[in-house]
Amino acid sequence: MLKFNKLKPILWTDHLDESISFYTQILGFVLIEKNEDWQWASLQKDEVVLMISKKNDHSKFNNIGFSGSFYFNVDDVEVLWTDLKEKADVCYEIETFEWGMREFAVYDNNGYILQFGENVSEISKEP
Repeated sequence: MLKFNKLKPILWTDHLDESISFYTQILGFVLIEKNEDWQWASLQKDEVVLMISKKNDHSKFNNIGFSGSFYFNVDDVEVLWTDLKEKADVCYEIETFEWGMREFAVYDNNGYILQFGENVSEISKEP
């Protein structure tokens, strides 16, 4: 049976070193590998792995961009919000939504939207 194992997004950037700094210094990722010749890097925080790269020659796109957001499920969204709200450009402030998620979003240095959420519907059901 076919199985998908992991998703490792590659975020395109015109500012590789600045992007590495954002993810390591602001979000606490660790730089796993960097290749100057390829203008590429791999970063990890806990179970999340992402890659950052200059746009490659095979792409038909002319601009950096993504028509969506990257959603991170976290264990303590309040702690993360307290830490990030002064360090990053806030897209929307922390809020609890009717579908049971408490979440907020920030922009990274490239303008990608990073959403962080915690399922609070499970927490509210505990005695």
